[in-house]
Amino acid sequence: MIKKMDKVLIFDTTLRDGEQAPGASMNRDEKLAIASALEYMGVDIIEAGFPVSSPGDFESVKLVAKNVKKSIVAGLARSVKKDIDAAYDALKNAKHGRIHVFLATSNIHMKFKLKKSPDEVLAMAIEAVKYARGKMADVEFSAEDASRSDRDFLCKVIEAVIKAGATTVNIPDTVGYTVPSLFGQLIAHVKNNVPNINKAVISVHCHDDLGLSVSNSLAAVENGARQVECTVNGIGERAGNAAMEEIVMALKTRKDIYHCETNIKTAEICRVSRLVSKASGFAVAPNKAIVGGNAFLHESGIHQHGVLAERSTYEVIHGEDVGFTGTGLVLGKHSGRHGFSERLKLLGIKLTEAQIDQAFERFKIVADKKKEIYDEDLFAIIEDEVRIVKNIWTLHSLEYKSGTQVEPMMTIALKSSGKVVTKTLTGDGPVDACYKAIDLITKVKGELLDYNIHSVTQGEDAIGEVTIKLKAKQETVIAHGASTDIVEASAKAYINAVNKILSVKK
Repeated sequence: MIKKMDKVLIFDTTLRDGEQAPGASMNRDEKLAIASALEYMGVDIIEAGFPVSSPGDFESVKLVAKNVKKSIVAGLARSVKKDIDAAYDALKNAKHGRIHVFLATSNIHMKFKLKKSPDEVLAMAIEAVKYARGKMADVEFSAEDASRSDRDFLCKVIEAVIKAGATTVNIPDTVGYTVPSLFGQLIAHVKNNVPNINKAVISVHCHDDLGLSVSNSLAAVENGARQVECTVNGIGERAGNAAMEEIVMALKTRKDIYHCETNIKTAEICRVSRLVSKASGFAVAPNKAIVGGNAFLHESGIHQHGVLAERSTYEVIHGEDVGFTGTGLVLGKHSGRHGFSERLKLLGIKLTEAQIDQAFERFKIVADKKKEIYDEDLFAIIEDEVRIVKNIWTLHSLEYKSGTQVEPMMTIALKSSGKVVTKTLTGDGPVDACYKAIDLITKVKGELLDYNIHSVTQGEDAIGEVTIKLKAKQETVIAHGASTDIVEASAKAYINAVNKILSVKK
């Protein structure tokens, strides 16, 4: 007899917990783009932010709530009225909104952070859930640091908040302390000892401090959890969160164990991973499960032979199942606009006709420099050329000289509102001279916090992508630039960062 498949809800907190990762920074438009991508791929709940934490977070949650129609949009709140009010105000126009309140239940948190007794914490939790339920029908309660909480007290709190109106109860491993066997037992204990647990969905939110977040989440699913809170690429505070793509593909690949499925369109996984990586500035490690560049590549001769004979010998997941394109050769200098457009569609890249024209012009320039254009090159071209942020300044031209016996010098011309401004400066190197010249032209004095460069594909003519983090005018942004010329890529990255900063100010 085939066991019926249960549905596991995917609660994505990339825009809230993911953005809390040290060094991550996303603007409102990037957050909306990510939310739209998450909605399209079938994420059930999108946690858009912590509305009370800042005006920017409030506006971001409000923007996502207004535009997302299929997924539930959640806003986080502490168990206090002002937080719940802020969450409601940000979510009130959402088609499907959820207020997510949290309160610590472990002895260490109650004693040292909250400075409250268990009875006081219980009363706070009940009051917060009742207040939130009075504003919105969908309320989730998180027992912060649940994995280190007294089990009997945890069950008492969960029973009380469900009675108060919570429709989802989250049991988080907030500090990544637990292990799969113990966490599975905890979920089973809650399921078997909370009398009204059938009136709420059991959720889990696991951190990766010991590298066990995905394993702990799956152990929870085995024992009755039916919502998993996670992030794209596993980004988040400290060591990060359970990686959404790993959770989803583990459930899909091992249905024989978990007997569960999700609503996720798995072919979108790599595209969304790339989108989050660009917006957050966090590169995906080559050996990262599911979405890493090496995840579906085989170098060992024995492995290659096995895969060619039968893919299942060394592949439990097919790359195309998660949208992995590898380095398939697709186009060259003689390819036309139609072929270019069709390939973008196959890669899941959706552009307007004007954007396709813009990207195709850049493609032809790159194709004159490179003999072979790979899928990764196309992604780099699109991401570099078609941007969410308005181009206040664009690169018109640049010329530089450098060498061991020559003082590096850069002449760069930028264009804005039809006017071209040119500056020539020297520096420690061509990139340093370039950035000084851009500062003078744009009148934006930037502090370069990080500079990273990597090749998009292999070969001497590979496109190089530069990622920088820039601080200016009390704003910190992440930006990218791509070109076969590394100095040009560096200039584009800096100009894109300046445009972001100026757009924020406007």
